[in-house]
Amino acid sequence: MNLGALMNVVIMGGGRVGLNLAKALVMGGHDITLIESDNDLCGDVASQLDALVICGNGSDKKILDESNVYEADVFVAATGNDESNLLACIMAKNYSLKKIIARVTDPNHEKAFLKIGVDAVVSPELTAASYLEKIIIRPKIADLVVLGKGDAEIIEITVANNQVIGKKIGDINPNKDYMICAVHENGEIIIPKPDMILKKGDRISILAKTKAIRKVVNKFMV
Repeated sequence: MNLGALMNVVIMGGGRVGLNLAKALVMGGHDITLIESDNDLCGDVASQLDALVICGNGSDKKILDESNVYEADVFVAATGNDESNLLACIMAKNYSLKKIIARVTDPNHEKAFLKIGVDAVVSPELTAASYLEKIIIRPKIADLVVLGKGDAEIIEITVANNQVIGKKIGDINPNKDYMICAVHENGEIIIPKPDMILKKGDRISILAKTKAIRKVVNKFMV
């Protein structure tokens, strides 16, 4: 999955987390299918979402096939029921998905999800739809830490954009959207000095405003 590439995502669960995640991804131009087992909620979700909404059990192979999960890049089990999410993830493992993500309400269940090969487990503290969105659409970012209420993030990326390669850090840092806070060299973390030159392949940590993340990533990576 390339950063910025449009993806096909199947989401199970039309509650607050699943619906908000679906809305965010639809706004980003991604192809979304949402599965919801509650008929009343299913109708409500369909009226709010410009995407395919399927009423049914996401752990049912017939429903998964109907959602075209075999064409999807990502499957997200986002209901508030760990057992349902686990079973759905087990079923999803039968398809050639690039990533499977699960919401887990009981931290004691996390190991069970990881044991079956789920790529990312999101605990209650991190169930904001915006965090799930980051996991899905930012696979090139080596690491990501969400700060505060999600207004800022620390991301670790590799410098690849010729527009910043060869420039002094002091000439581009900081600005209103970001600050380069570390350079990683030979296993060590170095606090950057203004006269340090950015080289192709440098790994850097950046503190950035969440709303400016895509612009910041493009500045250093594209």
